[in-house]
Amino acid sequence: MNLKEIKDLIKVFNTSNLSKLKVENGDFSLSLEKGGAASGDVQSVVQQPAAQSAAPAPAAAPAPAESEKSVPDNAVYITSPMVGTFYRAPSPDSPPFVKVGDTVRKGQPLCILEAMKIMNELEAEFDCKILEILVEDGQPVEYDMPLFLVEKV
Repeated sequence: MNLKEIKDLIKVFNTSNLSKLKVENGDFSLSLEKGGAASGDVQSVVQQPAAQSAAPAPAAAPAPAESEKSVPDNAVYITSPMVGTFYRAPSPDSPPFVKVGDTVRKGQPLCILEAMKIMNELEAEFDCKILEILVEDGQPVEYDMPLFLVEKV
């Protein structure tokens, strides 16, 4: 499995009602489990041959950020359309575009994604309420990586 497939699998698992999932594909093995002893976070264990052991490690990192917390039925993820760096505000001394709890309108900027020294504003494609911001300011992001959890309004 490649990194994108692993991330997609984790995303689907987080939004499902499953509590455990184990996937085996040749020498590759991935185990996911929700709701450990006292946490609602997803725990993941990735095993792969030693020659490729470094590749799956970044895939496990997004899982805790996407943990389920009584998510509304109409909640969706807004994902990154590109690889770049995530910025919450237009400049370091400016307030962030959005905060958790804000209601945004279609076309309103949510963040800036910097790619190759070009600042690209990511705009809301629909009216929504920000439930969770899944990325830290200045953090590198991958294509299709969840950035916001929102509720359509």
